[in-house]
Amino acid sequence: MNHSPILVVTTGGTIDKHYFDALSEYQITESVMGKLLETARVAHPFRVVELLRKDSLELTEEDRDLIAQTIGAAPETRIVLTHGTDTMTETAQALAGIQDKTIVLCGALTPARFAESDAAFNLGMAFATAQTAAPGVWITMSGTVFNGLQVRKDREAGKFVDI
Repeated sequence: MNHSPILVVTTGGTIDKHYFDALSEYQITESVMGKLLETARVAHPFRVVELLRKDSLELTEEDRDLIAQTIGAAPETRIVLTHGTDTMTETAQALAGIQDKTIVLCGALTPARFAESDAAFNLGMAFATAQTAAPGVWITMSGTVFNGLQVRKDREAGKFVDI
């Protein structure tokens, strides 16, 4: 088991959306990842960097470059990246060139602030994968670990599938 510290980089997406009232739309607000890890009593060393607050459909090539630069420059070799599910695989492709780091992307189909969210489970899976997987890019969603370069989101089924 690897006990190296894990860097958690947040970029927004549904996992960090907040619903203010019945008349408002979801908005991405301050990340709840630190709070989720605290509530789960995670004892493994970690550091959280809130990098972006965007829906993944709004991410640009420059945003993906910033994500890659942040991860590449980090002293940690184990990375969890929270990300919106719609373009998660595009960002995984953008990170493929980073060597000697285990990068695990995760997100949620329901905001973390909702009681019935998949966020905490997906984050836990990402933490475990970051500690045990070989260097490369991985995606953890819905109880499954995927090779981040060989997966796609099936929007109709509401899940990720191997390609």
